Amino acid sequence: MKNEKEIALWDPFVRVFHWSLASAFLLNYWVTEGGDEIHEWLGYTALVLVLARVVWGFGNTGAARWAAFWPTRTRLAAHWSEIRSGEPHRKLGHSAFGAVVMIGMMGGMLLLGILGFAMEEIDYFWGDDRLESIHESIADVVAVLTAIHLGGALVQSFWLRENLPLSMITGRRRRPDSERTEDPNH
Repeated sequence: MKNEKEIALWDPFVRVFHWSLASAFLLNYWVTEGGDEIHEWLGYTALVLVLARVVWGFGNTGAARWAAFWPTRTRLAAHWSEIRSGEPHRKLGHSAFGAVVMIGMMGGMLLLGILGFAMEEIDYFWGDDRLESIHESIADVVAVLTAIHLGGALVQSFWLRENLPLSMITGRRRRPDSERTEDPNH
């Protein structure tokens, strides 16, 4: 029996996507060597994952739907106002600032995959040090965004007194008790 104090938030596809992409990036950033076959395959896997997630965001009806969290000017202003007032942000799914970071990470991963493919598979770019330097710089930016993502999740967890990273494992989150919470399905 499911806990009635919880609500389904992240579907299995989103959770598998999240942990698979995180694993591919972290392994490529910290463990594998650029140019190694495993590095390439992890990069291609990450590229396919991001493309699948982009498509999923248009067809999904929950918190993973692009329209549910896209960081519009209104959403960003409202989130900034909540932060300044010290009011907890009880939105199901991504906050507006969290969405900016998430979109930045996915965009960076997309660029990494495209540049990696160009460096390895297009003869014109093979051995191009400039492309390799750009690829490495983008990886560093994604690493910084990842740290911001983790820090934001921990700060929000502390602020809301709720384990937000756990919801990306279980797919469930505490049912909101505030009328200000936005429902990702509307």
